[in-house]
Amino acid sequence: MAAAATADDFAGNTRPSFLQTSMGKNFLLGIGIAVVLAIMAGVWMWSQQPEYRVLFANVSDKDGGAITASLDKMAIPYKFSEGGGTILVASDQVHHARLKLAAEGLPKGGNVGFELMENQKLGVSQFHEQVNYQRSLEGELARSIQSLGAVGSARVHLALPKPSVFVRDQQKPTASVLLNLQTGRVLDHAQVSAIVHLVASSVPELPVSNVTVVDQNGNLLSDTSKQNGAKQLDPNQLKYVTQIQQGIIRQVESLITPLVGQGNVRAEATAEIDFAQVDTAAESYKPNSPPEPQSIRSQTTSEAGLSATAAAGVPGALSNQPPGAATAPVDGGAAEPGAAAAAGPTSRNSTTNFEVDKTIRYEQKPMGGIKRLTVGVLVNYRRIVDEKTGKVTVKALSAAEVAQINDLVREAMGYSKERGDTLNVTNAPFDGVDKPVPPPQPIPWWKDADTIAKIKEGLKFLAALVVLSYLFFRILRPMLRPVLRKLDEISDVPPLPPPRVQTPEEEVQAEIARTQLEEMEAGQAQGYRENLQMAKNLAKEDPRVVANVVKAWVGANE
Repeated sequence: MAAAATADDFAGNTRPSFLQTSMGKNFLLGIGIAVVLAIMAGVWMWSQQPEYRVLFANVSDKDGGAITASLDKMAIPYKFSEGGGTILVASDQVHHARLKLAAEGLPKGGNVGFELMENQKLGVSQFHEQVNYQRSLEGELARSIQSLGAVGSARVHLALPKPSVFVRDQQKPTASVLLNLQTGRVLDHAQVSAIVHLVASSVPELPVSNVTVVDQNGNLLSDTSKQNGAKQLDPNQLKYVTQIQQGIIRQVESLITPLVGQGNVRAEATAEIDFAQVDTAAESYKPNSPPEPQSIRSQTTSEAGLSATAAAGVPGALSNQPPGAATAPVDGGAAEPGAAAAAGPTSRNSTTNFEVDKTIRYEQKPMGGIKRLTVGVLVNYRRIVDEKTGKVTVKALSAAEVAQINDLVREAMGYSKERGDTLNVTNAPFDGVDKPVPPPQPIPWWKDADTIAKIKEGLKFLAALVVLSYLFFRILRPMLRPVLRKLDEISDVPPLPPPRVQTPEEEVQAEIARTQLEEMEAGQAQGYRENLQMAKNLAKEDPRVVANVVKAWVGANE
């Protein structure tokens, strides 16, 4: 019996835990409600979180710090991925952020430009200053090369020899360029040559032959040894030929389509282009044509004669004597034979030089001329649709129509017989012409990128709505029922009745009762003050009695 009594006393003296009390239950209820509300707020924020896209990838630590600092100033949210090498921002702010950062010169690509010279310290050595200048020049060249669309990143190394006053000791600078091209992009010979000339023009006395360009795979792009051998095909020339051929095809099809209908003509063209550049200098001589007057360059005439007293006859005394006086006939007849023999013989020479025709011709033929064109055109049969039955039949074009198409194609292609151009126009049925041409099929909605994005957003909101509804109706609402019930009980208390208008007698009685109450309160206050003063005096006179009284009060509360 004693043991049972002791157990009962022990059970009666044990106190309930804090969680078992009404205050503890209310505390747990408040914590649960707060947790559920936090979860609901997190779900709602997740549903409102924007889709992030890549702003910049493969950025250096220095550029990443500058970019994030600028994004913080612009109040644009961002996050990192791939170990901090990629910066993501909201999809609707990607272009805005890129333009703002580009205005600030970001990203710089990790290369140091001429801004390095702005932080020069006072008293630096000449060698240190030269090294900083070289680093700045390399960084600026790398930034310029990186601006090309096919180049992802670039590094430039310059070897600048020290200047010398002796000509035999002078050395030319050299440069090396390492390119990291974009995925799937290549550089043609013209682009590589442009990079080489860009670097060579930026460094004083740097020849083009001393610039080396290498890609990320170790391929030497600036190899000039191949250019010294066989002639390589120029991509620009191939592109030019393709453009000419495509232009002729478009002209022919656009001219014939209105006659035969859309999709009923096919054309192909082959152009032989002469890319040889020829300079001709000719000098030709030919005589003047008979109708044209001859031009005299120079004319020389010479005349010579013998003396009239020349010796004649048999040598001797008689022959050395002077002749007698000449006599003339009176009747004007012939002169004597001696008179004619007295005059000496004469000779006359005349030389005339005429001008000879001379033609000097310099001819320069530009490269890119068309040597020969070959065009083939295929025209479909004419399609005839029966209005009653809707049946489609085909019919060949007449000879006049084919001839008309042939003439139009000749004019469109610029046909030249002297050049040796050929043209072939054929009228033949296309495969499946009796079938109606199906309209272009629209993209299925499940493959449309915009539709997929909208579906994702809808599913995101739907998932958030389902989670929020479950948390509210299955967890939060049952937890709030006790609180709501107490609020309902409080709200069920009837309101106070309106004050009743008192009669004059009641007002007089109320005034008397108020006066009596005030007098009673004043008497109680006076008695309280007197008792308080008495207790103070007792505490001063006999503190031991006061201590015993307080001790008794504490023991009574236990």
